[in-house]
Amino acid sequence: MSSWWYHLTRSTGIVAAVLAVAALVWGLFFSARNTGNRLKPNWWLALHNWLGGLTLVFIGLHMLFSFLDTNTGIGLVDLFIPSGAIGWAIGWGVVAFWMFVIVVVPSMARIRRRLPRRAWHVVHLISIPATVLTAVHAYRSGSDATTSVFTKVLALLVGIAVYPVTIRLIGLAQRRRPAVL
Repeated sequence: MSSWWYHLTRSTGIVAAVLAVAALVWGLFFSARNTGNRLKPNWWLALHNWLGGLTLVFIGLHMLFSFLDTNTGIGLVDLFIPSGAIGWAIGWGVVAFWMFVIVVVPSMARIRRRLPRRAWHVVHLISIPATVLTAVHAYRSGSDATTSVFTKVLALLVGIAVYPVTIRLIGLAQRRRPAVL
């Protein structure tokens, strides 16, 4: 039965990582106004919020299955507080979890309406390092980290995430550059 917990832990972690990248990419394209005119902005925002919430749900399932798998040696406290007892391979995942909580919870409509836009935006930018820490956690603690398929998929996910970040940064740089007459 313990192999079931192992596979559930692994699969929910993979799905959570893919969802984190999808939510990041979707949000960056939306914020850069690269949505075109075929889909309404509220649809893009709703899907982005849904992907972010679903990411947090799968992170929670990943943590639950890690705890229930007796072979991992992860205790209840280890799920929420990074410590030397479990090592930083798992600790990076714990830090990423809290970063995602900080990003997703203030995005709920009731809370977001009460936050100044600038504060919400700064908090929301935490999703970028949270996604990076997710990749570090997967690479350092994943059982498949040394396989070529894992490294190729991880590189693909990193590339998919870096592309909209780069487009967004180029757009910001172009707006700040003085116009040449």
